[in-house]
Amino acid sequence: MKVIAVLSQKGGVGKTTLATCLAVAAQADGKQAAIIDLDPQATAAAWADTRLEASGIAEPVVQSIQYVRLSPTLKAAAANGADWVIIDGAAVARDVAHAAASVADLILIPTRAALFDTISMAHTLDLARQLDKQAAVVLTHVAPRGAEAEEARQGVADLGGQMCPVTIGLRKAFSRAQTEGLTAQEFEPNGAAAREVAALYAYVDQVLGGMGHG
Repeated sequence: MKVIAVLSQKGGVGKTTLATCLAVAAQADGKQAAIIDLDPQATAAAWADTRLEASGIAEPVVQSIQYVRLSPTLKAAAANGADWVIIDGAAVARDVAHAAASVADLILIPTRAALFDTISMAHTLDLARQLDKQAAVVLTHVAPRGAEAEEARQGVADLGGQMCPVTIGLRKAFSRAQTEGLTAQEFEPNGAAAREVAALYAYVDQVLGGMGHG
């Protein structure tokens, strides 16, 4: 079983969007995926509730827990045959981030391509280094024009961080899908957002595959 932690010290950067999209992509690829929602706002859990009510879809399973219950919850997921567990972290709460990062095989750090978010992202990069964990920064809400994305890439490079080669654009499909308990690739299968999710999933799957079995 592989554990992916989606972490950021900043809210509104797309943690839940990435977590849900990756879990659904993993399910579509034949994996058993689950989401652990550590955010007190329980956004991923609310998405799952909407998903079940609106579409009758019960997967991927989403569990909203306190971080102190993380270890037994992961053990239960492994016992139930989960291939991927994706942890949706909480903004600001460093104890939650530390707990999630400690058990992760890969840390994804979503960040908006703006200076303030890049500074905030540095804290999560430092945490990954302290724990000797592989981490990659994922640029989200990327505008179709402007220099912000390139400036953010340079900022990550200056910090010695690894940049995910896939960026997530500022697309309405992501927000519209979530209100219906869906993901962008389900809401608009042939859209640009779906292609970005597919590319991100392929990247994560390749990275985790290169780690061997854990």
